[in-house]
Amino acid sequence: MSEIVRPGRWDAITDVPGVTVGHQTDRRGATGCTVILCPAATAAAVDARGGAPGTRETDVLGMANVVRTCHAVVFAGGSAFGLGAAQGVMRFLAERGVGFETTVAKVPIVSAAVIFDLGIGKSGAFPSADDGYRAAANAKAGRVAQGSVGAGTGATVAKLLGNEARLKGGAGTASLTHPDGLIVAALAITNAVGSIYDPETGALVAGPLDEQGEMTGMADVLVRRRARMEALLATSTRENTTLVCVATNTNFPHAAMQRLAYQAHDGLARTIMPAHTFGDGDVAFAVAVPSREPAPDDALLAGILAVQAVERAVLRSVRAARSLAGVKAAPE
Repeated sequence: MSEIVRPGRWDAITDVPGVTVGHQTDRRGATGCTVILCPAATAAAVDARGGAPGTRETDVLGMANVVRTCHAVVFAGGSAFGLGAAQGVMRFLAERGVGFETTVAKVPIVSAAVIFDLGIGKSGAFPSADDGYRAAANAKAGRVAQGSVGAGTGATVAKLLGNEARLKGGAGTASLTHPDGLIVAALAITNAVGSIYDPETGALVAGPLDEQGEMTGMADVLVRRRARMEALLATSTRENTTLVCVATNTNFPHAAMQRLAYQAHDGLARTIMPAHTFGDGDVAFAVAVPSREPAPDDALLAGILAVQAVERAVLRSVRAARSLAGVKAAPE
């Protein structure tokens, strides 16, 4: 981290004024949801690069469409079942008069994406609309809980050698501020099939466990996977996803926010090996909740900060995780 660019006060996505975060956690079911409220957002964009995404209200954010913003982003466990949590957030916002103006009523735009966590904890557990409502009601500014909470409760990583070798993923967040006033922050839910690496040092943060309970590096993973290919083919590698939301305090146009969503994936690619597989529904959102106008070079600078913020959010999501439902956490 340079001396010029520093973490914000909370080192969280809530360092962007107007952004609040709430979790709803079901530890018994090993699932949950996380709500990012941004009712004053002026532009939002999305980019899905994984092969198995589960999403809601993402087309509305497309550059050729009318709305191109949202009032909340919901991340949930439960695979496609968990998309129902967004309905509760929509109800929460509607009760408070937040939404896209129409001739009849304000319609809240709640974009959402889900991870697959049905194979951990209580079978069939997934967040409901009521859980989404409670997470929205819990949303606040300031410090954000990380690790095995919210949508990260049942998240797992490092599954290339099968589920018996996996480790816990989780929720993580980070922010970066520039002396000119630009803030870029990220919140990630890491549930990847791949291993997690620190791009600054190259160190393995979370890799599949071997027979001695030690983490395995990628070179050994590939050898072991080839030797056990027949057995591993029976283990699904199509039940993963890493989700990220990047937020900024700068009044960028929608085209610049779309570029920021693209660049957020660079942070995933630098920390997760491999990322964007057929079995990872990796999705990145970007929202602008502006309190300042952009300087001429801010779009370029924001892209750099977005990559770094996503990297740090992913690493923190794994480092803050704790063992749950028989799955160990890397720090433990």
